[in-house]
Amino acid sequence: MTGEGAAAGWVATLPGAPGAEARAFAAELRTSITVAEVLLRRGLTEPAEVRRFFAPKLAELTPPDEMAGRAEAAERLARAVETGERVCVFGDYDCDGITAAAILTGMLRSLGGEATPLLASRFGGGYGVTAEAVERILGTGATLLVTCDCGSSDHASLREVRARGVDVIVIDHHVVPDEPLPALAFLNPHRPECGFPYKGLASCGLVLSVGAALRAKLGRALDLKSWLDLVALGTIADVAPLDGDNRALVRAGLGVLAEARRPGVRALIELAKLDAGRALTAEDVAFRLAPRINAPGRMGSPDLALALLLAGSDVEARGLAARIEQLSVERKTEQERLIAEAEAEIEREGWGSERAIVVGHHGWNHGLVGIVAGRLADRYRKPVAVVGFEGERGRGSVRAPAGSRLVDVLSSVSDVLVRYGGHQAAAGFEVETGRFAELRTRFAESVEKWSMGSPSSSASSLGEVTRLCPEDELTRVVEDLERLEPCGEGNPAPRIALEASLVSARAVKGGHLKLDLAVSGGQRLSGFGPSMGERAESLGGRVLVVGRLAWNAWRGGRSVEIRVDAIDG
Repeated sequence: MTGEGAAAGWVATLPGAPGAEARAFAAELRTSITVAEVLLRRGLTEPAEVRRFFAPKLAELTPPDEMAGRAEAAERLARAVETGERVCVFGDYDCDGITAAAILTGMLRSLGGEATPLLASRFGGGYGVTAEAVERILGTGATLLVTCDCGSSDHASLREVRARGVDVIVIDHHVVPDEPLPALAFLNPHRPECGFPYKGLASCGLVLSVGAALRAKLGRALDLKSWLDLVALGTIADVAPLDGDNRALVRAGLGVLAEARRPGVRALIELAKLDAGRALTAEDVAFRLAPRINAPGRMGSPDLALALLLAGSDVEARGLAARIEQLSVERKTEQERLIAEAEAEIEREGWGSERAIVVGHHGWNHGLVGIVAGRLADRYRKPVAVVGFEGERGRGSVRAPAGSRLVDVLSSVSDVLVRYGGHQAAAGFEVETGRFAELRTRFAESVEKWSMGSPSSSASSLGEVTRLCPEDELTRVVEDLERLEPCGEGNPAPRIALEASLVSARAVKGGHLKLDLAVSGGQRLSGFGPSMGERAESLGGRVLVVGRLAWNAWRGGRSVEIRVDAIDG
């Protein structure tokens, strides 16, 4: 997006200025014209619908009556609480699994139950209820196992657990295999027989719903809202859609998160250097908080993160958070090394022009391959599989542009794999070292079959763009854009195009671009273009900028900034 040829492409795709329909809608909604245009482009055309979107309410969540397995799970959990049975809560090693396990453990203990939480480990068995995990679960002495964010594909392990006298409840939202699951209750909205209409809940949201059913079954007091901070963390981190029920849950959860009632959350917010008391956004969670929760599991054991979320005091939480921060720093260093090595090989081998990319090496930390795959998929705008090998087997992750169907692709090559699973947007697998070359060929063929990926042009990567209405005040536009939060999957942060006079442009530390811009009416705003510092000397006069408008709160100020995605001028 920095070259003249690329610029010409995306400039031609930009829409015109908001028209009469947007002006009329803005007057009816009492919003800026720019944001009224954003809403219209997203199909939000009825004022009542927009008002519900601006202010989602927990009271309007989808009734859970038709959620398959919910009643059975609540009944079995209630019996466990009432009779003093030990419940093993087994969560996945990522943020959704960790928060789901913390929520269920906390709810059971608050209701007088006995809960022992465990987490899967990338380096001790891998994803889900593996053979190693079965022995750990049985070692707790529990008579009831509840899986959180895993279990949908773990038929053999769950049969073993049940054969050893332990009842099983599975709470998950991953792809559901055809074979019936050997569980007393199976909560997963993607089950064909599940009548619950909203399919976007992450596992942490499903666990909260089970807690509501359990509370009702026991007839005891339980403040479910106190766990909404963890629901927001897990939902955003898992890139679940921020629409429907998730929008209401995450919107309320961000408010609870900002209050930082939980010692572990307070410690996380302090480490992330987020301003105390200010409203938090989904972006804060995705880029500042969730990576810290995920860091221990990527570098070793995820147990530190679970302990942090369950910590009962500030002293305990700060000690755990300090150890997590060190792991987070190590994670960043190692991940950048892996990305650089992968990019160098891709360029050397010319794989950037292929339909899909598969890259891997012995010694690559398989806890980081998902991050590496995501970064490469963003850069090359195509499906990418990255594998870390250890001995005769490798563990890989796949990421791809929006709209891809990764589980379907992996299913097409399942005969090459040891196992696979995940979501259509983010999936994982295991492969034997000797079949890696075959996987590279077959993966590309499967991607071709599913017509996945998107053109690597700058125009396509910008996505939906709305022109700034020259009559709008910038501060009003930013205030109205905040009403669209939380933004993320299913509700992307709007990109705004604006024409401005360039007051100044300079390269700053890190190779970034810093702009001072003036728009209609003499309004001023700053601009920040990541990795665009080389453009500073070539810009002048009038510029056309596309990016995300936000507050620049540097040193306590409240000015407007555009975070630049593309610039022409």
